[in-house]
Amino acid sequence: MKVSHRFVIITAFFVTCLITANIIAVKVVGFGFVIVPAAIFVFPFSYIFGDVLTEVYGYRLARRVIWLGFLANLIFVVFAWIGQILPAAPFWDGQAAYERILGYTPRLLVASFCGYLVGEFVNSFILAKMKIMTRGRWLWSRTISSTIVGEGLDTAIFIVLAFAGTPVFTPLLILYHWLGKVLVEVVATPLTYLVVNYLKKKETLDTYDYETKFTPFSSKVD
Repeated sequence: MKVSHRFVIITAFFVTCLITANIIAVKVVGFGFVIVPAAIFVFPFSYIFGDVLTEVYGYRLARRVIWLGFLANLIFVVFAWIGQILPAAPFWDGQAAYERILGYTPRLLVASFCGYLVGEFVNSFILAKMKIMTRGRWLWSRTISSTIVGEGLDTAIFIVLAFAGTPVFTPLLILYHWLGKVLVEVVATPLTYLVVNYLKKKETLDTYDYETKFTPFSSKVD
């Protein structure tokens, strides 16, 4: 299936937001009693771009982009690990800082990958199904509803797998992360409308997944 340069650009934004979020997530920021990772302001945009992909191009192409994001993130992690184990030059004193920022533990990686895959696929599935149910109306209801569920699952899976049994784990940690991500989606809704309407007009495309098989593992796009 032939895709346009606009599809490639949205895909690039999706992957960039995902990888950026995983890098800056190591910084923890505080707003009074609310403690969240810095990535809370970036990661939701991967869901927003995922919404755009599903709404305009359909679940089948969005599914490929989700797997592409997973692969790109995995490649980044592998090369970051290789960079970590390479011998440092005698004059370079940044090894500890490098490991602190880019030295992912296996537990965090598993938590991140599981949360991402479940959340993104559920988000795309709900949006595609709701588009059929609403006959393409009320885009805001689809983007926000899919984000509430997708981001909720993503956040819960990641925090439970990454932090259960540690002193930092608390149900409030899940709640704050989830509410922050949903808030970004709500605030960005007007921007989502602009991008979706622009793409539908330029691509002369508005995909409905009537015949789609919603398994995450199919590679069929035609």
